[in-house]
Amino acid sequence: MLLVVNIGNSNIRFGIFQGEECINSWVMNTKPYKSEDELFSQFKMTYQNYGINPNDITKIAVGSVVPHLTYPVRKSLTRLHNIKTVQVNRNTPTELTSSTPQMGTDLYANAYYAYKKYKGTKIIVDFGTALTLTCVDKNGDIKGVIIAAGVITSLNSLIGATAQLSDIEMRTPKSVLGKTTEESMQSGMVFGFLSMVEGLIDRINKELGEDTFVIATGGLGHLFAPLTTKIHIYDRFHTIKGLRELYLKQTFENQNSK
Repeated sequence: MLLVVNIGNSNIRFGIFQGEECINSWVMNTKPYKSEDELFSQFKMTYQNYGINPNDITKIAVGSVVPHLTYPVRKSLTRLHNIKTVQVNRNTPTELTSSTPQMGTDLYANAYYAYKKYKGTKIIVDFGTALTLTCVDKNGDIKGVIIAAGVITSLNSLIGATAQLSDIEMRTPKSVLGKTTEESMQSGMVFGFLSMVEGLIDRINKELGEDTFVIATGGLGHLFAPLTTKIHIYDRFHTIKGLRELYLKQTFENQNSK
């Protein structure tokens, strides 16, 4: 089985694949940052909790946008499994083309899986630490990316900069006009970000002169996808599926170059 690890700014997502199917997945907080020994202990305990036998995992792929965590995570996984990890990133050769080399591993994985999985021009909306929209066409040309502050990032900023606003549960309020402070903040976060995403999708479609297929992913994607017809599918595993595809592509290229 293949273990895929996506090291993000807020969370590290793990996915165990048997063929194309992700049969088990879990998330741990990226912060506070941990040492190699702490990560090793936490990984080992998580495996015990989920009934995972480390010997069943024969391959490990790692993608990261947090450079100082990449080494300790890879090192602790090597200790646990006694096998080398393979890192995939923006430099992994694929059929994708882009006008800039400045692209995070997660965005590149998002674009690659969308290119492999869906027809036509696609937009991947990732509701993560940052809100990102990545657009790739049917030929694998990455048309561009939009990056904005993420929902939780914005909420934390709002709470931190105000004296009387406290943390809230992220859920869809009953109405757009809130009756309480909590409902008012929920409306601003949910419907405000939803309106921004819908508006950005419209602007991309207008700029390209076509209707795109939109995929939502990321930690809060499940909250927004049911609220709009502009998002066609929600897949919480989209990014790690993309990392898996990058791993397969990189392994294939390395084998053919020998």
